[in-house]
Amino acid sequence: MKFNSKLIHGGISEDEATGAVSIPVYRASTYHKPFLSSNLKWEYSRSGNPTRAALESLMADLENGADAFAFSSGSAAIHTVFSLFSAGDEIIIGKDVYGGTFRLANQVMKRFGLKFTVVDTRKLDEVSAAIKPGVKAIYLETPTNPLLEVSDLAKIAKIAQEKNVLMIVDNTFASPYNQKPLDLGADIVVHSGTKYLGGHSDLVAGIAVVKDEKIAEKLAFLQNSIGSVLSPDDSWLLMRGIKTLGARMRIHEENAQAVIAYLLQSKYVKKVLYPGLKTNPSFEIAKKQMKGFGAMISFELADEYQVADFVNKLRMISLAESLGGIESLIEVPAVMTHGSIPREIRLKNGISDGLIRLSVGIEDKEDIIADLDQAFKSLD
Repeated sequence: MKFNSKLIHGGISEDEATGAVSIPVYRASTYHKPFLSSNLKWEYSRSGNPTRAALESLMADLENGADAFAFSSGSAAIHTVFSLFSAGDEIIIGKDVYGGTFRLANQVMKRFGLKFTVVDTRKLDEVSAAIKPGVKAIYLETPTNPLLEVSDLAKIAKIAQEKNVLMIVDNTFASPYNQKPLDLGADIVVHSGTKYLGGHSDLVAGIAVVKDEKIAEKLAFLQNSIGSVLSPDDSWLLMRGIKTLGARMRIHEENAQAVIAYLLQSKYVKKVLYPGLKTNPSFEIAKKQMKGFGAMISFELADEYQVADFVNKLRMISLAESLGGIESLIEVPAVMTHGSIPREIRLKNGISDGLIRLSVGIEDKEDIIADLDQAFKSLD
């Protein structure tokens, strides 16, 4: 099936018991065993749930993976993936990652003996040089949050394979609609399902998809042991959201192009960051490995001291954390999503105090631009 059909008919798209075309929400916590010796598929819903299993089957299909696992949040998914490794193991991590990932790595996982080396994953020589004895994996985002930097997944995968380390990619910003890291050589893909997959700002979820059955067995053990699984209700909501991913993304991206054209000509904007800009040094890489460039835009104001005045004047666009919903959302990474990263590290990585991140929604594009315009003009 083509991708847009797979969104609707992929995985387990009908209930085996009734033929229902919408998988029911199985809220049962446990399942009856007719006999002590019975070997049932379902035993206890932390270990496996029919609704969650349908979602996981769908995500494996969409990312072309061997298996998938659904968690109670994106951070829970990343934490469980990091739990594949042992004290003393080292992980190379991209310099521009979500603030929650930075916090998890530096304030939680390091306490359990994991080591992290930060590199600019756009620079292949740095990636290769950082893989020394003890390194077990490379973890990166592309496009990154919030700078929208793009790394060459196929080339990094080749390095990882040559060095016998795992490659883990956060695919949240692109979604499987625009990018398939497993097809490009990655071993594990993670998502915040809260974002484009769910698409309606009404659930919190995390997804991990794996390419290899052996890794799948290990991750299944950890999912059950740690227990941060997605509820049946949220699993159903996430499946429902995924069905419209293709339709939503087409409008998201059309609107983003209009907003970018507006921002580029605005006297109030100093810099626009977007993978699809031909001036972006990674444009050719993004064009090669992505179907589309997404609807996340970051920009800096000409006067960064006007950031609060600008975002406070917006009327339709919501000042809120998160992204990928049908509504347009705006935030200031330095004090919101990336506030847990020390300022000196943020500035070194390119996250200025005046950086603004915009998740372009599916409202009428003229209304989005009008809201930006009136907020800009209020700065005069």
